[in-house]
Amino acid sequence: MAMEASGRLHTIFDTKQVSERFSKREFVVEMSDNPKYPQTVLFQLTGDRCAQLDGMNVGDQVSIEFSLRGREWKSPSGDVKYFNSLDVWQINPARAGANNRSRRGSYNGDGREVPPNRDFEPRPSDMGGPRSLADDDIPF
Repeated sequence: MAMEASGRLHTIFDTKQVSERFSKREFVVEMSDNPKYPQTVLFQLTGDRCAQLDGMNVGDQVSIEFSLRGREWKSPSGDVKYFNSLDVWQINPARAGANNRSRRGSYNGDGREVPPNRDFEPRPSDMGGPRSLADDDIPF
């Protein structure tokens, strides 16, 4: 499942050569969907994608396309643990003026308010006013 996020680069780690054929590079993005409680989220790039961070700096606004990955691990004693990773497919500098809250927001990655989208005007029936059964087109 492809997902998107955006925010400010908080930390960039060096590339780690995990095995002869596998390398990864982790980085942290601060996302300020709620400016009062910013979230610092760890992402990873693998293989040739590690180079996508070259030329980017801490503090840069970025947009990220990633997949959520999960796996189960069983310890030698039989305990089972679950791990998640956010595997990045593409990271780009955020476009100027773009909404940095992944299509939902009223705040950007800096926590500044973004003007509302005026392209969408709700219909009166969407505004929670009185409704009749004739307005309900659900067949059950």
